[in-house]
Amino acid sequence: MKLYQALRHVDKFRTVFDFGGREVAHWFPGHMAKGIKQMRANLKSVDCIIEIHDARISFLLYYTIKQNPVFQDTLSAKPHLLILNKMDLADLSNKQRILKKLEKEGMTHVLFTDCLKQRDHNITKLVPKVMDIIASKPRFNREENTNYCLMVIGVPNVGKSSLINSLRRTNLKKGRASRVGGEPGITKAVLTKIQVCERPIMYLLDTPGVLPPKIESVETGMKLALCGTILDHLVGEDIIADYLLYSLNRLGKFSYVDKYDLQEPSDDIQHVLKRIAVKLGKTQRVKAITGVGNVTITIPNYTAAAYDFIRAFRKGELGQVMLD
Repeated sequence: MKLYQALRHVDKFRTVFDFGGREVAHWFPGHMAKGIKQMRANLKSVDCIIEIHDARISFLLYYTIKQNPVFQDTLSAKPHLLILNKMDLADLSNKQRILKKLEKEGMTHVLFTDCLKQRDHNITKLVPKVMDIIASKPRFNREENTNYCLMVIGVPNVGKSSLINSLRRTNLKKGRASRVGGEPGITKAVLTKIQVCERPIMYLLDTPGVLPPKIESVETGMKLALCGTILDHLVGEDIIADYLLYSLNRLGKFSYVDKYDLQEPSDDIQHVLKRIAVKLGKTQRVKAITGVGNVTITIPNYTAAAYDFIRAFRKGELGQVMLD
């Protein structure tokens, strides 16, 4: 889709998304509460907190964690590194502005990563950066320990387990120690120490993804859902797909037009999903009784089309975006 062609349709796009009085379900299952207790219990043995977020919603997640009373004491108690993961999916054209804004919030130690990449050079910077951060503050009861322990925290499905596996792959030349999944909630409890480096000896505690017990804004919940941090069925694939279309159009990201063989950008989610269903062959033929007899009609599978649309976004097939 040529930019000049797409711009002709900008005035047709929604400027505000109508949530229709919807409420995003609060996803705070029992394993989250249990995980928080375990995290606090293990805090004394931790030298540094690694907070990991999806780079596409970096500010939203940073404030979600920062304002969460569950984490306030935890984050202030230990040295702290912020990792913005999935950088390959994010539009980082304003990377310096992002870093400056985080610095104003007091977050000076920030690293961008792509933990699923076999060789992410930024991962090689992590251990030296963590050592510098730890050295800048007293270790108190851990002063005499020659090994180091890190704790990784964040909302579900932002790449915590992928980070552990990437560190092991880079520093130990070993395979995965933590299970990785494409949906939130794979890590159910704080694990035992996992070694991620030999020199120095460094361990990392994986933790379950934790959301606030209450998500304050429906739009915040929708962005979390779009990036896969809330289970799709709690929000609904149809509304997630519609919010995705709204967001892509608002950001001027029209690659979905070519991907799904549309003639032009559209703000009508039913039209877009119908075209996706036809292109993917996600349709079914059914007989309908009419006044002139039985006729066979083709019905698109809108749910399957919505799933593919959302999946394509999460895999980066619809372009790099920044939802903040």
